[in-house]
Amino acid sequence: MSKVVDEVTAANSKYASNFGDKANLPMPPGRQFAILTCMDARLDPAKYAGLAEGDAHVIRNAGGRASDDAIRSLVISYKLLGTKEWFVIHHTDCGMETFNNDIMSELLSGSLKTSSVDASGWHDSNAGGGTTDGKYINWLTISDNAKSVVEDVVRIKSNSMVPAEIPVYGYIYDCKTGELVEIPEATAAGKAS
Repeated sequence: MSKVVDEVTAANSKYASNFGDKANLPMPPGRQFAILTCMDARLDPAKYAGLAEGDAHVIRNAGGRASDDAIRSLVISYKLLGTKEWFVIHHTDCGMETFNNDIMSELLSGSLKTSSVDASGWHDSNAGGGTTDGKYINWLTISDNAKSVVEDVVRIKSNSMVPAEIPVYGYIYDCKTGELVEIPEATAAGKAS
């Protein structure tokens, strides 16, 4: 086993030994809201949003983007589990701001190895074994963080499966201060009606 596997399973053993009443938490989130945010390891939605286990749904993907799968999860969160408010929370210094669809496609065509980045941009080892499949995906990269929050809120609100009475709020988490900064244009676009 790898060191990481050992660390994860040891941490889980410790966690499970004190699980207690958490076994009785209901499936619906107690505070009836959901957060769509980035998978970035620096973000801890439980801490920045004051969550305890069982409080809210947290949906994470690269960039915290309103992809089809994220919308799928939000609709399930509402339709089957009763959430009544949603947050779209992007963040500063997001890796999704460092490339675009063409760059990702090019990196994947060179090889499937992990790429590197420096001041001059992204670089691939070009070790072979790449694929052209990356050119058929919209990677939902970010060129303007506030604009992407607005776009995602609008995309969610305009989806035919999303009820008009669900408000969707737009924020950017500041990785330097830990603050959530509201994007008023996004929150206005996400207003319940």
